[in-house]
Amino acid sequence: MNQEAPIIVGLDIGTTKIAAIAGRKNEYGKLEILGFGKATSFGVQHGMVLNIDQTIKAIRQALENCYASNPNLEINEVYVGIAGHHIKSLQTRGDIVRNDTDAEISQIDIDQLINDQYKTVIPASDQIIDVIPQQYIVDSLQNITYPIGMSGVKVGANFHIITGDKNAIRNINRSVEKSGLKIHDLVLQPLASAAAVMCDMDFEAGVAIVDIGGGTTDLAVFYEGILKHTAVIPYGGENITNDIKNGLGVLKTQAEQMKVQFGYALADEAKNNAYITIPGLRGQSPKEISVKNLAHIIQARMSEILDFVVYHLKQIGMDNKMLNGGIILTGGGSQLKHLIQLTEYTTGVNARIGYPNEHLASGHIDELTKPMYATCVGLILKGYNDYENDRRALEENYVKINTSYFAKEQAAQALATPEEWTDEEAPSSEEIQDRKAKERSASLKNFLDKMKTKIIDMFTEEEDAKL
Repeated sequence: MNQEAPIIVGLDIGTTKIAAIAGRKNEYGKLEILGFGKATSFGVQHGMVLNIDQTIKAIRQALENCYASNPNLEINEVYVGIAGHHIKSLQTRGDIVRNDTDAEISQIDIDQLINDQYKTVIPASDQIIDVIPQQYIVDSLQNITYPIGMSGVKVGANFHIITGDKNAIRNINRSVEKSGLKIHDLVLQPLASAAAVMCDMDFEAGVAIVDIGGGTTDLAVFYEGILKHTAVIPYGGENITNDIKNGLGVLKTQAEQMKVQFGYALADEAKNNAYITIPGLRGQSPKEISVKNLAHIIQARMSEILDFVVYHLKQIGMDNKMLNGGIILTGGGSQLKHLIQLTEYTTGVNARIGYPNEHLASGHIDELTKPMYATCVGLILKGYNDYENDRRALEENYVKINTSYFAKEQAAQALATPEEWTDEEAPSSEEIQDRKAKERSASLKNFLDKMKTKIIDMFTEEEDAKL
């Protein structure tokens, strides 16, 4: 275990569950899970907090379970996933003209470029959640992925901006803060899930992440290492459960249990003569449910969700020839039987299930490898990405001050010894002490003035670099 690495906590506030996972990277760059807790989610619908009090109770329950798994944990800050049909995205372009063209392009230039995008005009009811650079342009050179260290007058980039409803974001913030926690950052859930289930080859090959959650299905499309598109489809596992409840006339808990245990995403794979017997309500006889009928209900809703995926892929011109990495299905809804076959049939693209074990170290519990925890694991990875980038920037911008400077100044301003004075010049002992005191004071003042000038120059150069 790498004791110097910080402990990062991911908090996934979902429609059906709230999960809290604490992790730390080991010396091999893999995540060691230090704590895990979950609770049934109340007060959240379609990814949006609608009842703050119930959400607070669920968050506190998940935290208590996390502490129970490791009493030594101390959780103060968390990375929180955000989703919901209020999430939108847009593409923008930004440019800056550098004053000091002789200096290399630095992280300060990139930060200024990104910060300028937060001034983008959006509806008054919305708020920018994240600004993600796609490709950089330096003068006439395009499609640059890492411009730091290059030379140029004009630096620009294409950006993918993610926005959300202010009130929805405010409700998440209040729920977390009233639970005794501080939000370090809000992260779009499909981006967190992508970090957990994808490797570098997936980013380059071109993939679509389809995160089927309880209230929404989140989509993120990557091509040649660039985030091309994000979208939130307002249907998820909860809609399938409600369809079963209404279509078969059963309780919601019974519908959820049938979906998980006997559900098929492809009706042709369900047996015609298979039936599920569920107890009847008070005084009523047990009810028999056809597995085939259950599969038809599930397939109808899943096909609708996948039709939305196809629509978004066509909107950005990403056909099956460009998605060489295929579609990665993750989230709790991806565990439906034969969902891969239905996805490939509907989209014409190869599909697979994305498990969040790509970056996990050995020794964790098996439950954490389920797709439903991909978002939470991805939030921890996002936290480590921020930590490593901040540390690298600190090391690059750190200015070392030579501590021997004061000693050199003292040597240069050394006092004349009494042996160098002639008999006529020789002062009294009191005058010698007084002169030494005055010269020491002048030497110290001279040193401080020079250091003040150096510090002013250092900050002036930094301010010029920001402009």
